Amino acid sequence: MIDNGTFWLVTLVLGVGTYLIRFSFLGLLGGRQLPEWLLVHLRYVGVAVLPALVTPMILWPAAAGGQLDPLRMMAALAALLAGWRLGVIWAISVGMGSLWLLQWMWAA
Repeated sequence: MIDNGTFWLVTLVLGVGTYLIRFSFLGLLGGRQLPEWLLVHLRYVGVAVLPALVTPMILWPAAAGGQLDPLRMMAALAALLAGWRLGVIWAISVGMGSLWLLQWMWAA
């Protein structure tokens, strides 16, 4: 465990850092019209962030001890196909539902 002074110092520094990151976009650029080329690039941020968050949980899941899990791979494939054909909300729903169903079937 860390002592209280270090904890509050780290908390304060991280709070100021996240505030400055958000302020750089909202406070400095909030009232301005952004160039078209930047808007085109910002459109792909969400598409890049979601796979970056999900991929480690599929390939190296902590629940499986960091080993490749075939059930998670099948659920990821189902989510990928659903997302490709139906959209993001369906991808999340189908992926989550298929993982739960596969885990239930595997345990039974």
